[in-house]
Amino acid sequence: MKISYDSRDGQIMYTIIYMKADYEPWWKFEGWEAFIQTSETFETEELFELALQRKLDHFRLTYENEATKEGKYWAFWSEHESFYCEGCDDDAQVYHGIMALKSEEMR
Repeated sequence: MKISYDSRDGQIMYTIIYMKADYEPWWKFEGWEAFIQTSETFETEELFELALQRKLDHFRLTYENEATKEGKYWAFWSEHESFYCEGCDDDAQVYHGIMALKSEEMR
């Protein structure tokens, strides 16, 4: 999935990204974009805030664990959702990450 970082005519755009990976979203390791499940862009802060709250409410009802960082990254997980990692020879946790970013933060 390609993400466009351009704002329209200098207007600030707001984006909510949902990613699923074996690490929390704030790490943004090289190639993190490959783990994006959905990306939603909003032209107004009000629509963005409403959509973000709905998404966070949904994930809070779905997963028992939550961590947040910098007020724009959230990680959700359940202890029973993991997979075997051959490279680390152990089970790896699956994280459902939410990123709430303004267009200038995505550059």
